[in-house]
Amino acid sequence: MNEPNACPDCLRRARLLAHLAPYIEKISSAAPGSRSPELLRLCNEDLAAAAAPKIAVQVLAEVNAVPEQRLRSDLLAAHCWACCRHDPAFPPGLGDAADAPWALIGRGDPGLLDRLAPEEAVTIVGARRASTYGREMARELGRELAAAGLLVISGLAFGIDACAHRGALEADTTVAVLGCGADTAYPASHRSLWRRICERGLVLSELPPGTGAWRWTFPARNRIMAALAGMTVVVEAAQRSGSLITADLAADLGRDLGAVPGPVNSRASAGTNDLLAGGACLIRDGQDVLDAMLGPGVRKAERVGADLDARLRAVLTALERGAETSDAIAAALDLDGAAAGSALATLEALGYVSCSLIGVYSRTLLSAPAI
Repeated sequence: MNEPNACPDCLRRARLLAHLAPYIEKISSAAPGSRSPELLRLCNEDLAAAAAPKIAVQVLAEVNAVPEQRLRSDLLAAHCWACCRHDPAFPPGLGDAADAPWALIGRGDPGLLDRLAPEEAVTIVGARRASTYGREMARELGRELAAAGLLVISGLAFGIDACAHRGALEADTTVAVLGCGADTAYPASHRSLWRRICERGLVLSELPPGTGAWRWTFPARNRIMAALAGMTVVVEAAQRSGSLITADLAADLGRDLGAVPGPVNSRASAGTNDLLAGGACLIRDGQDVLDAMLGPGVRKAERVGADLDARLRAVLTALERGAETSDAIAAALDLDGAAAGSALATLEALGYVSCSLIGVYSRTLLSAPAI
């Protein structure tokens, strides 16, 4: 593909959003970001007048005075590039949204823009304070869907988002949409994951490099995530979860909506169970997503992992029979602790098992090849 290119006017729009960010924050209602879609539909003059009427003329003059060369040199200095709505590389899904960003600032592989079509991308979102079940499901879905050739999109947040990204990276690549500049890892503790996505995938934002995060920018970035993908899957969400904002935006755009079921007595799954009761697609694994998006059986989810030797198969079998810790595995198979720990670490790296913070192992959905 040709190198993505954004026109000066669209790059100035990104600058304007950065200038007005604290003012937009002040006029948002009690529900964070609830007014951002309406505001982001406005032209530059109206947006400045609505967000910061006392300094609107000054801000607009300041932004319009930035020379084109400075706009582009700032991008290069941050190792970023940009495409805009006038660029053929601009993702087609964004054309369906009335409040679509004027420009996308990216870091990573711009070639992935060619794959960012709704029929080839899925957004996975969910709770930040996710349960072990939710984290495992997000990682498995990310891995299966990336292996099946879909681009997995999420927001780099704690919990479900990060797990979906990690799962996708285990199979292929992923796209992160941020509520801050693309050159900034947010949250900061995800810097390593952000760096991996920059190296192997794509990080996108409508805000220029160096822009910090605000409350309203997260629901605002959710509209981008919803528009880019043909389906949004909510893995785990309480009844007032911010992930449901993304679900609502996807539904408004006519996109498919899926939800992973959870225990009926779990507050963490109340939101997803409500979505299912309201008609969302039941998502149990990657195959359900593929069938809903592309048609039953059109594409198969790959769920077979790497080959295992006899020792690793024995450890996996012991785990499936109820030995859930390294000590229990060692006792069941008459191994020393170091050998059991090494085998479990290998199985975790291969994607067959996951480990909780307290050292309890559980089986993933990945199947071992037949002997």
